[in-house]
Amino acid sequence: MMRGDNVKFGFPMAFTTTMLSWSVIEFGGLMKGELQNAREAIRWATDYFLKATAHPDTIYVQVGDATKDHACWERPEDMDTPRSVFKIDKSNPGTEVAAETAAALAAASLVFRKIDRSYSHLLLNRAIVVFKFADKYRGSYSDHLRPFVCPYYCSFSGYEDELLWGAAWLHKATRNPMYLSYIQRNGQVLGADEADYTFGWDNKHVGARILLSKAFLVQRVQALHDFKSHADNFICSLIPGAPFSQAKYTPGGLLYKMSDSNMQYVTSTSFLLLTYAKYLKSSHMVVSCAGTTITAKKLRTIAKKQVDYILGSNPMKMSYMVGYGPRFPLRIHHRGSSLPSVAAHPQKIQCSSGFSVMKSAAPNPNLLVGALVGGPDENDRFPDERSDYEQSEPATYMNAPLVGALAYLAHSFGQL
Repeated sequence: MMRGDNVKFGFPMAFTTTMLSWSVIEFGGLMKGELQNAREAIRWATDYFLKATAHPDTIYVQVGDATKDHACWERPEDMDTPRSVFKIDKSNPGTEVAAETAAALAAASLVFRKIDRSYSHLLLNRAIVVFKFADKYRGSYSDHLRPFVCPYYCSFSGYEDELLWGAAWLHKATRNPMYLSYIQRNGQVLGADEADYTFGWDNKHVGARILLSKAFLVQRVQALHDFKSHADNFICSLIPGAPFSQAKYTPGGLLYKMSDSNMQYVTSTSFLLLTYAKYLKSSHMVVSCAGTTITAKKLRTIAKKQVDYILGSNPMKMSYMVGYGPRFPLRIHHRGSSLPSVAAHPQKIQCSSGFSVMKSAAPNPNLLVGALVGGPDENDRFPDERSDYEQSEPATYMNAPLVGALAYLAHSFGQL
């Protein structure tokens, strides 16, 4: 389940897996005792994706009818809504979800490469096959599955960004020149230099640029020189006062992109800042924003401010991570958290009966410890209302990039 409902949405779930894997690849050495937990979470997801991609040229991309699921407020144990299964195939393609699934499998293969070579090999081989399917049979899954995936996880940005992102991960995981050639041939068509600076479950352009910039900065792959410039443009868009700054911040200093689940952009951007800072430092490079020099240290400082805001350094003095700090959200938009547990209430809670709880002001009885919610509005306000899914609903793809950022910041005190 991706968020606070009882549906398996394959598209954002794959992005979660890619980002959690990238967190481990870049910062796993700092995770200490939590590294094994991160690997287990990744493996849970990749086991699922191996099953979902077991049939050639077919991917099962969703379990559950979201419209009917959202008409109920019930515990997972009481689910009685249809567990319909939706797929993409040659006749009904879904390039964006297929390419993201390939990215997840390829990234995860790197996580397990040194500790479980056979599993890593299985993941990478499947990633190669799935990406080939994504590229060969092009089309958006939102077209033929629109009644079931929209408005929840429609692909708004198209599928070109996922093809670039998927190819970038296969380039990194396989080191096969074929993928470098693919990126060189198709990069511009796939939007490598587009000025879109929102990185999340739907749009992967910025992530692909940062990932590919490492090949140039650290591994000296000259063919990917332009991706340093593309990545720099993204960085310049974030710097307050810089000539090409586009980012909007709340009065309290939080990066603000949109009202619905804004925290996903905060965590994904913070991760990219820290990752790019790592690449810049290792290559002794900086970013130039129309003559203004931006160092790796500056990127880390910006990222730290965002993470500190999430954890309580904000006008509300509110941690937006459930269970962390003296004050955190108590009424998150999450069925399992808000309804009494089976142990406390053994009787079945019917489909519509739970809405009285959803609409109540009582705190959730079950703490979803570690969950990150959508966050405050553009004026740093947070009502902590369960019915306000835009601000109060958690999502795995908000947490995944934060894992890497926290791992770095937890072990870098005084080194920013």
